[in-house]
Amino acid sequence: MQQRRLNLPLNPLRAFAIASRHKTFTAAARELGVSQVAISRQISILENYLNVSLFERGIRSAKLTDVGRAFGLEISGLFDEIENATQRIINQETQSTVSLRVYPTFAHHWLMPRLADFNARYPDIRIRFDTRVEPLDFRGTHLDVAVQLGTGTWRDARCRRLFDEEIDVVCSQSYLDRLDSPPELARMPDYDLLHARYRRRAWEFWAEAVGADISRHRAMEFDTSLLTFSAAEQGFGMAIAQLGLLEGSITAGRLVRPFDKPIRTGSAFHVVWPTATSVNTKTRRFIDWLLEQVGEAPEFFKSSDPVRA
Repeated sequence: MQQRRLNLPLNPLRAFAIASRHKTFTAAARELGVSQVAISRQISILENYLNVSLFERGIRSAKLTDVGRAFGLEISGLFDEIENATQRIINQETQSTVSLRVYPTFAHHWLMPRLADFNARYPDIRIRFDTRVEPLDFRGTHLDVAVQLGTGTWRDARCRRLFDEEIDVVCSQSYLDRLDSPPELARMPDYDLLHARYRRRAWEFWAEAVGADISRHRAMEFDTSLLTFSAAEQGFGMAIAQLGLLEGSITAGRLVRPFDKPIRTGSAFHVVWPTATSVNTKTRRFIDWLLEQVGEAPEFFKSSDPVRA
């Protein structure tokens, strides 16, 4: 019969292991960044669990009992081994992984179709995707690099431009086929316009630049640009596209540009990396690979440098 496992109180065990090594609650509290009261409470929980006294508590001090001393010698080394094993895993993961902040739309439409090339060149490097859409701040994060849309001003960071943001209207051919006449700017209020919640201004920017009226129109709104572009491909209406991202869909004919009036917004996609920490070799390789994809000169390695992951 399989032996039933104990439901071990791991936090109290760890608190006791450290306290037994230092032989004082004060030093243990300092190492763990908690109060002496918290250490004492954790050890009390362990004593209740074991039904033994591990420390003899005085008015101003506490000292190990014989049982506590023996138990401490047995378990303190085990926690050291666990911490060492955990640190080895963290170091190995960090050494082989590039942590990338990237927009979901950029990842899906631009990066993923190209990533097989990077994997083939650097099979030992893994990319960990962080697709949160929030202001970029490398402080307090484990991010190595990011791809961001902006004007090149990020705090405590360096950047290189990848390509300008250029927008235009896109839709599917099936949607155009359902219209009773060829598309005209003057008839914009008659068309179904697809909006991404956080990019509503893109429609206004384009319409003002080309002289179109979109004040009265049928609209459908989506939470993300990714869903908006998918809806456009499936014939729900017209969307404002970031042309640099949707080049593959346009070339393949899944999307068409009914007006062919591209407008530059003044922003650009950049690869961005922190200046407060050194950039490891894996991240440098990835940054240079991104730059190569858009025909830009490398930032870190000359073309004659040997390729090593």
